[in-house]
Amino acid sequence: MAKSSSVPQERPQRAPRLDRGEREASFSSARDQAREAAPGELDRLIHERMRLGIVSALAVNPSLTFNELKALLKTSDGNLSVHARKLEEADYIVCTKSRDARLPKTAYRLAAAGRRALERYLDHMEALIRATRER
Repeated sequence: MAKSSSVPQERPQRAPRLDRGEREASFSSARDQAREAAPGELDRLIHERMRLGIVSALAVNPSLTFNELKALLKTSDGNLSVHARKLEEADYIVCTKSRDARLPKTAYRLAAAGRRALERYLDHMEALIRATRER
């Protein structure tokens, strides 16, 4: 039998669940943040590696399922879910849930706002590369 420590263990506190109104406020906050990016600044929403991967994969595919994205990006369910939700809240991607036989199926496609955001991001990165090479 293992000895127990006399020091009490602290457990991490879970974030409180948001009610519908709070979730909708969070969604609009993500949309506002994405739209407020100044022309000279990187879009912080898609600059994150996993989110850029999601948007890029959807830019070259009409749609991808959750499992296809997960395999393509070599990530976990939780990681993909969190980043996809951020992009969905900003209206960059569209999530469609359905059932295939008895199994749930989640598919994603790039929204028009997401395509524009990716184009702006790529233009910005190309400008940085040109400026760096000209020095």
